[in-house]
Amino acid sequence: MNYIVVGCGRVGAELAFRLYKGGHHVAVVDQDAESFNRLTPEFRGRTVEGEAISEKVLERAGITEADGIAAVTNIDTLNAVVAHIARTIYNVPNVVVRNYDPNLRSMIETFGLQTVSSTSWGAQKVEELLVNPLLRTVFSAGNGEVEIYEIVVTPEWDGRMLRELLGIGTAYPCLPVALTRAGRSSLPNLEICLQACDVLNISTTFEGIGMLKTRLLAGPEV
Repeated sequence: MNYIVVGCGRVGAELAFRLYKGGHHVAVVDQDAESFNRLTPEFRGRTVEGEAISEKVLERAGITEADGIAAVTNIDTLNAVVAHIARTIYNVPNVVVRNYDPNLRSMIETFGLQTVSSTSWGAQKVEELLVNPLLRTVFSAGNGEVEIYEIVVTPEWDGRMLRELLGIGTAYPCLPVALTRAGRSSLPNLEICLQACDVLNISTTFEGIGMLKTRLLAGPEV
């Protein structure tokens, strides 16, 4: 596959190398030639110096044959413009935009672009590790608005129904994804009786997992 990475900062350099190691053809675009020094010596893709909003520069990078483009500079407006050009003029099928300033995220999303907000996502990850150290995130959708968490059933919930633990009907819904017991996983129903040390995968929001953690530690109502 042919990919273009616009912006050779720390994120762009790492992304370009990961794509290259994955066996793809990669071109990296940056207006500052010294930025290419961030690329690891093992990188064997192409580098293109120039303004990313220039159609000539993008065409030198191979945008007419590109399967995807990632605009990952630290300037949100530039990322949005490059992505818009790639999608509307060159019909690049897969366009991903990095959002640096959370205050500008909604602006980028109005273009209908696939957006990764590294600042918002990173802050949420740190918050989760601080606030919910007993829970492990195994999948994150979007920019972390919905995630799948892995929790271990405590002895206090042994013999109680899954419905009770999830607090069905509360303001923060938690949806069961899988239950693993003695090494075997299954799709759980809400009436299943839990056993201590069951491993549950739950889909919910950050607020929802906070509520679930509180219920898990408090134990069931008598």
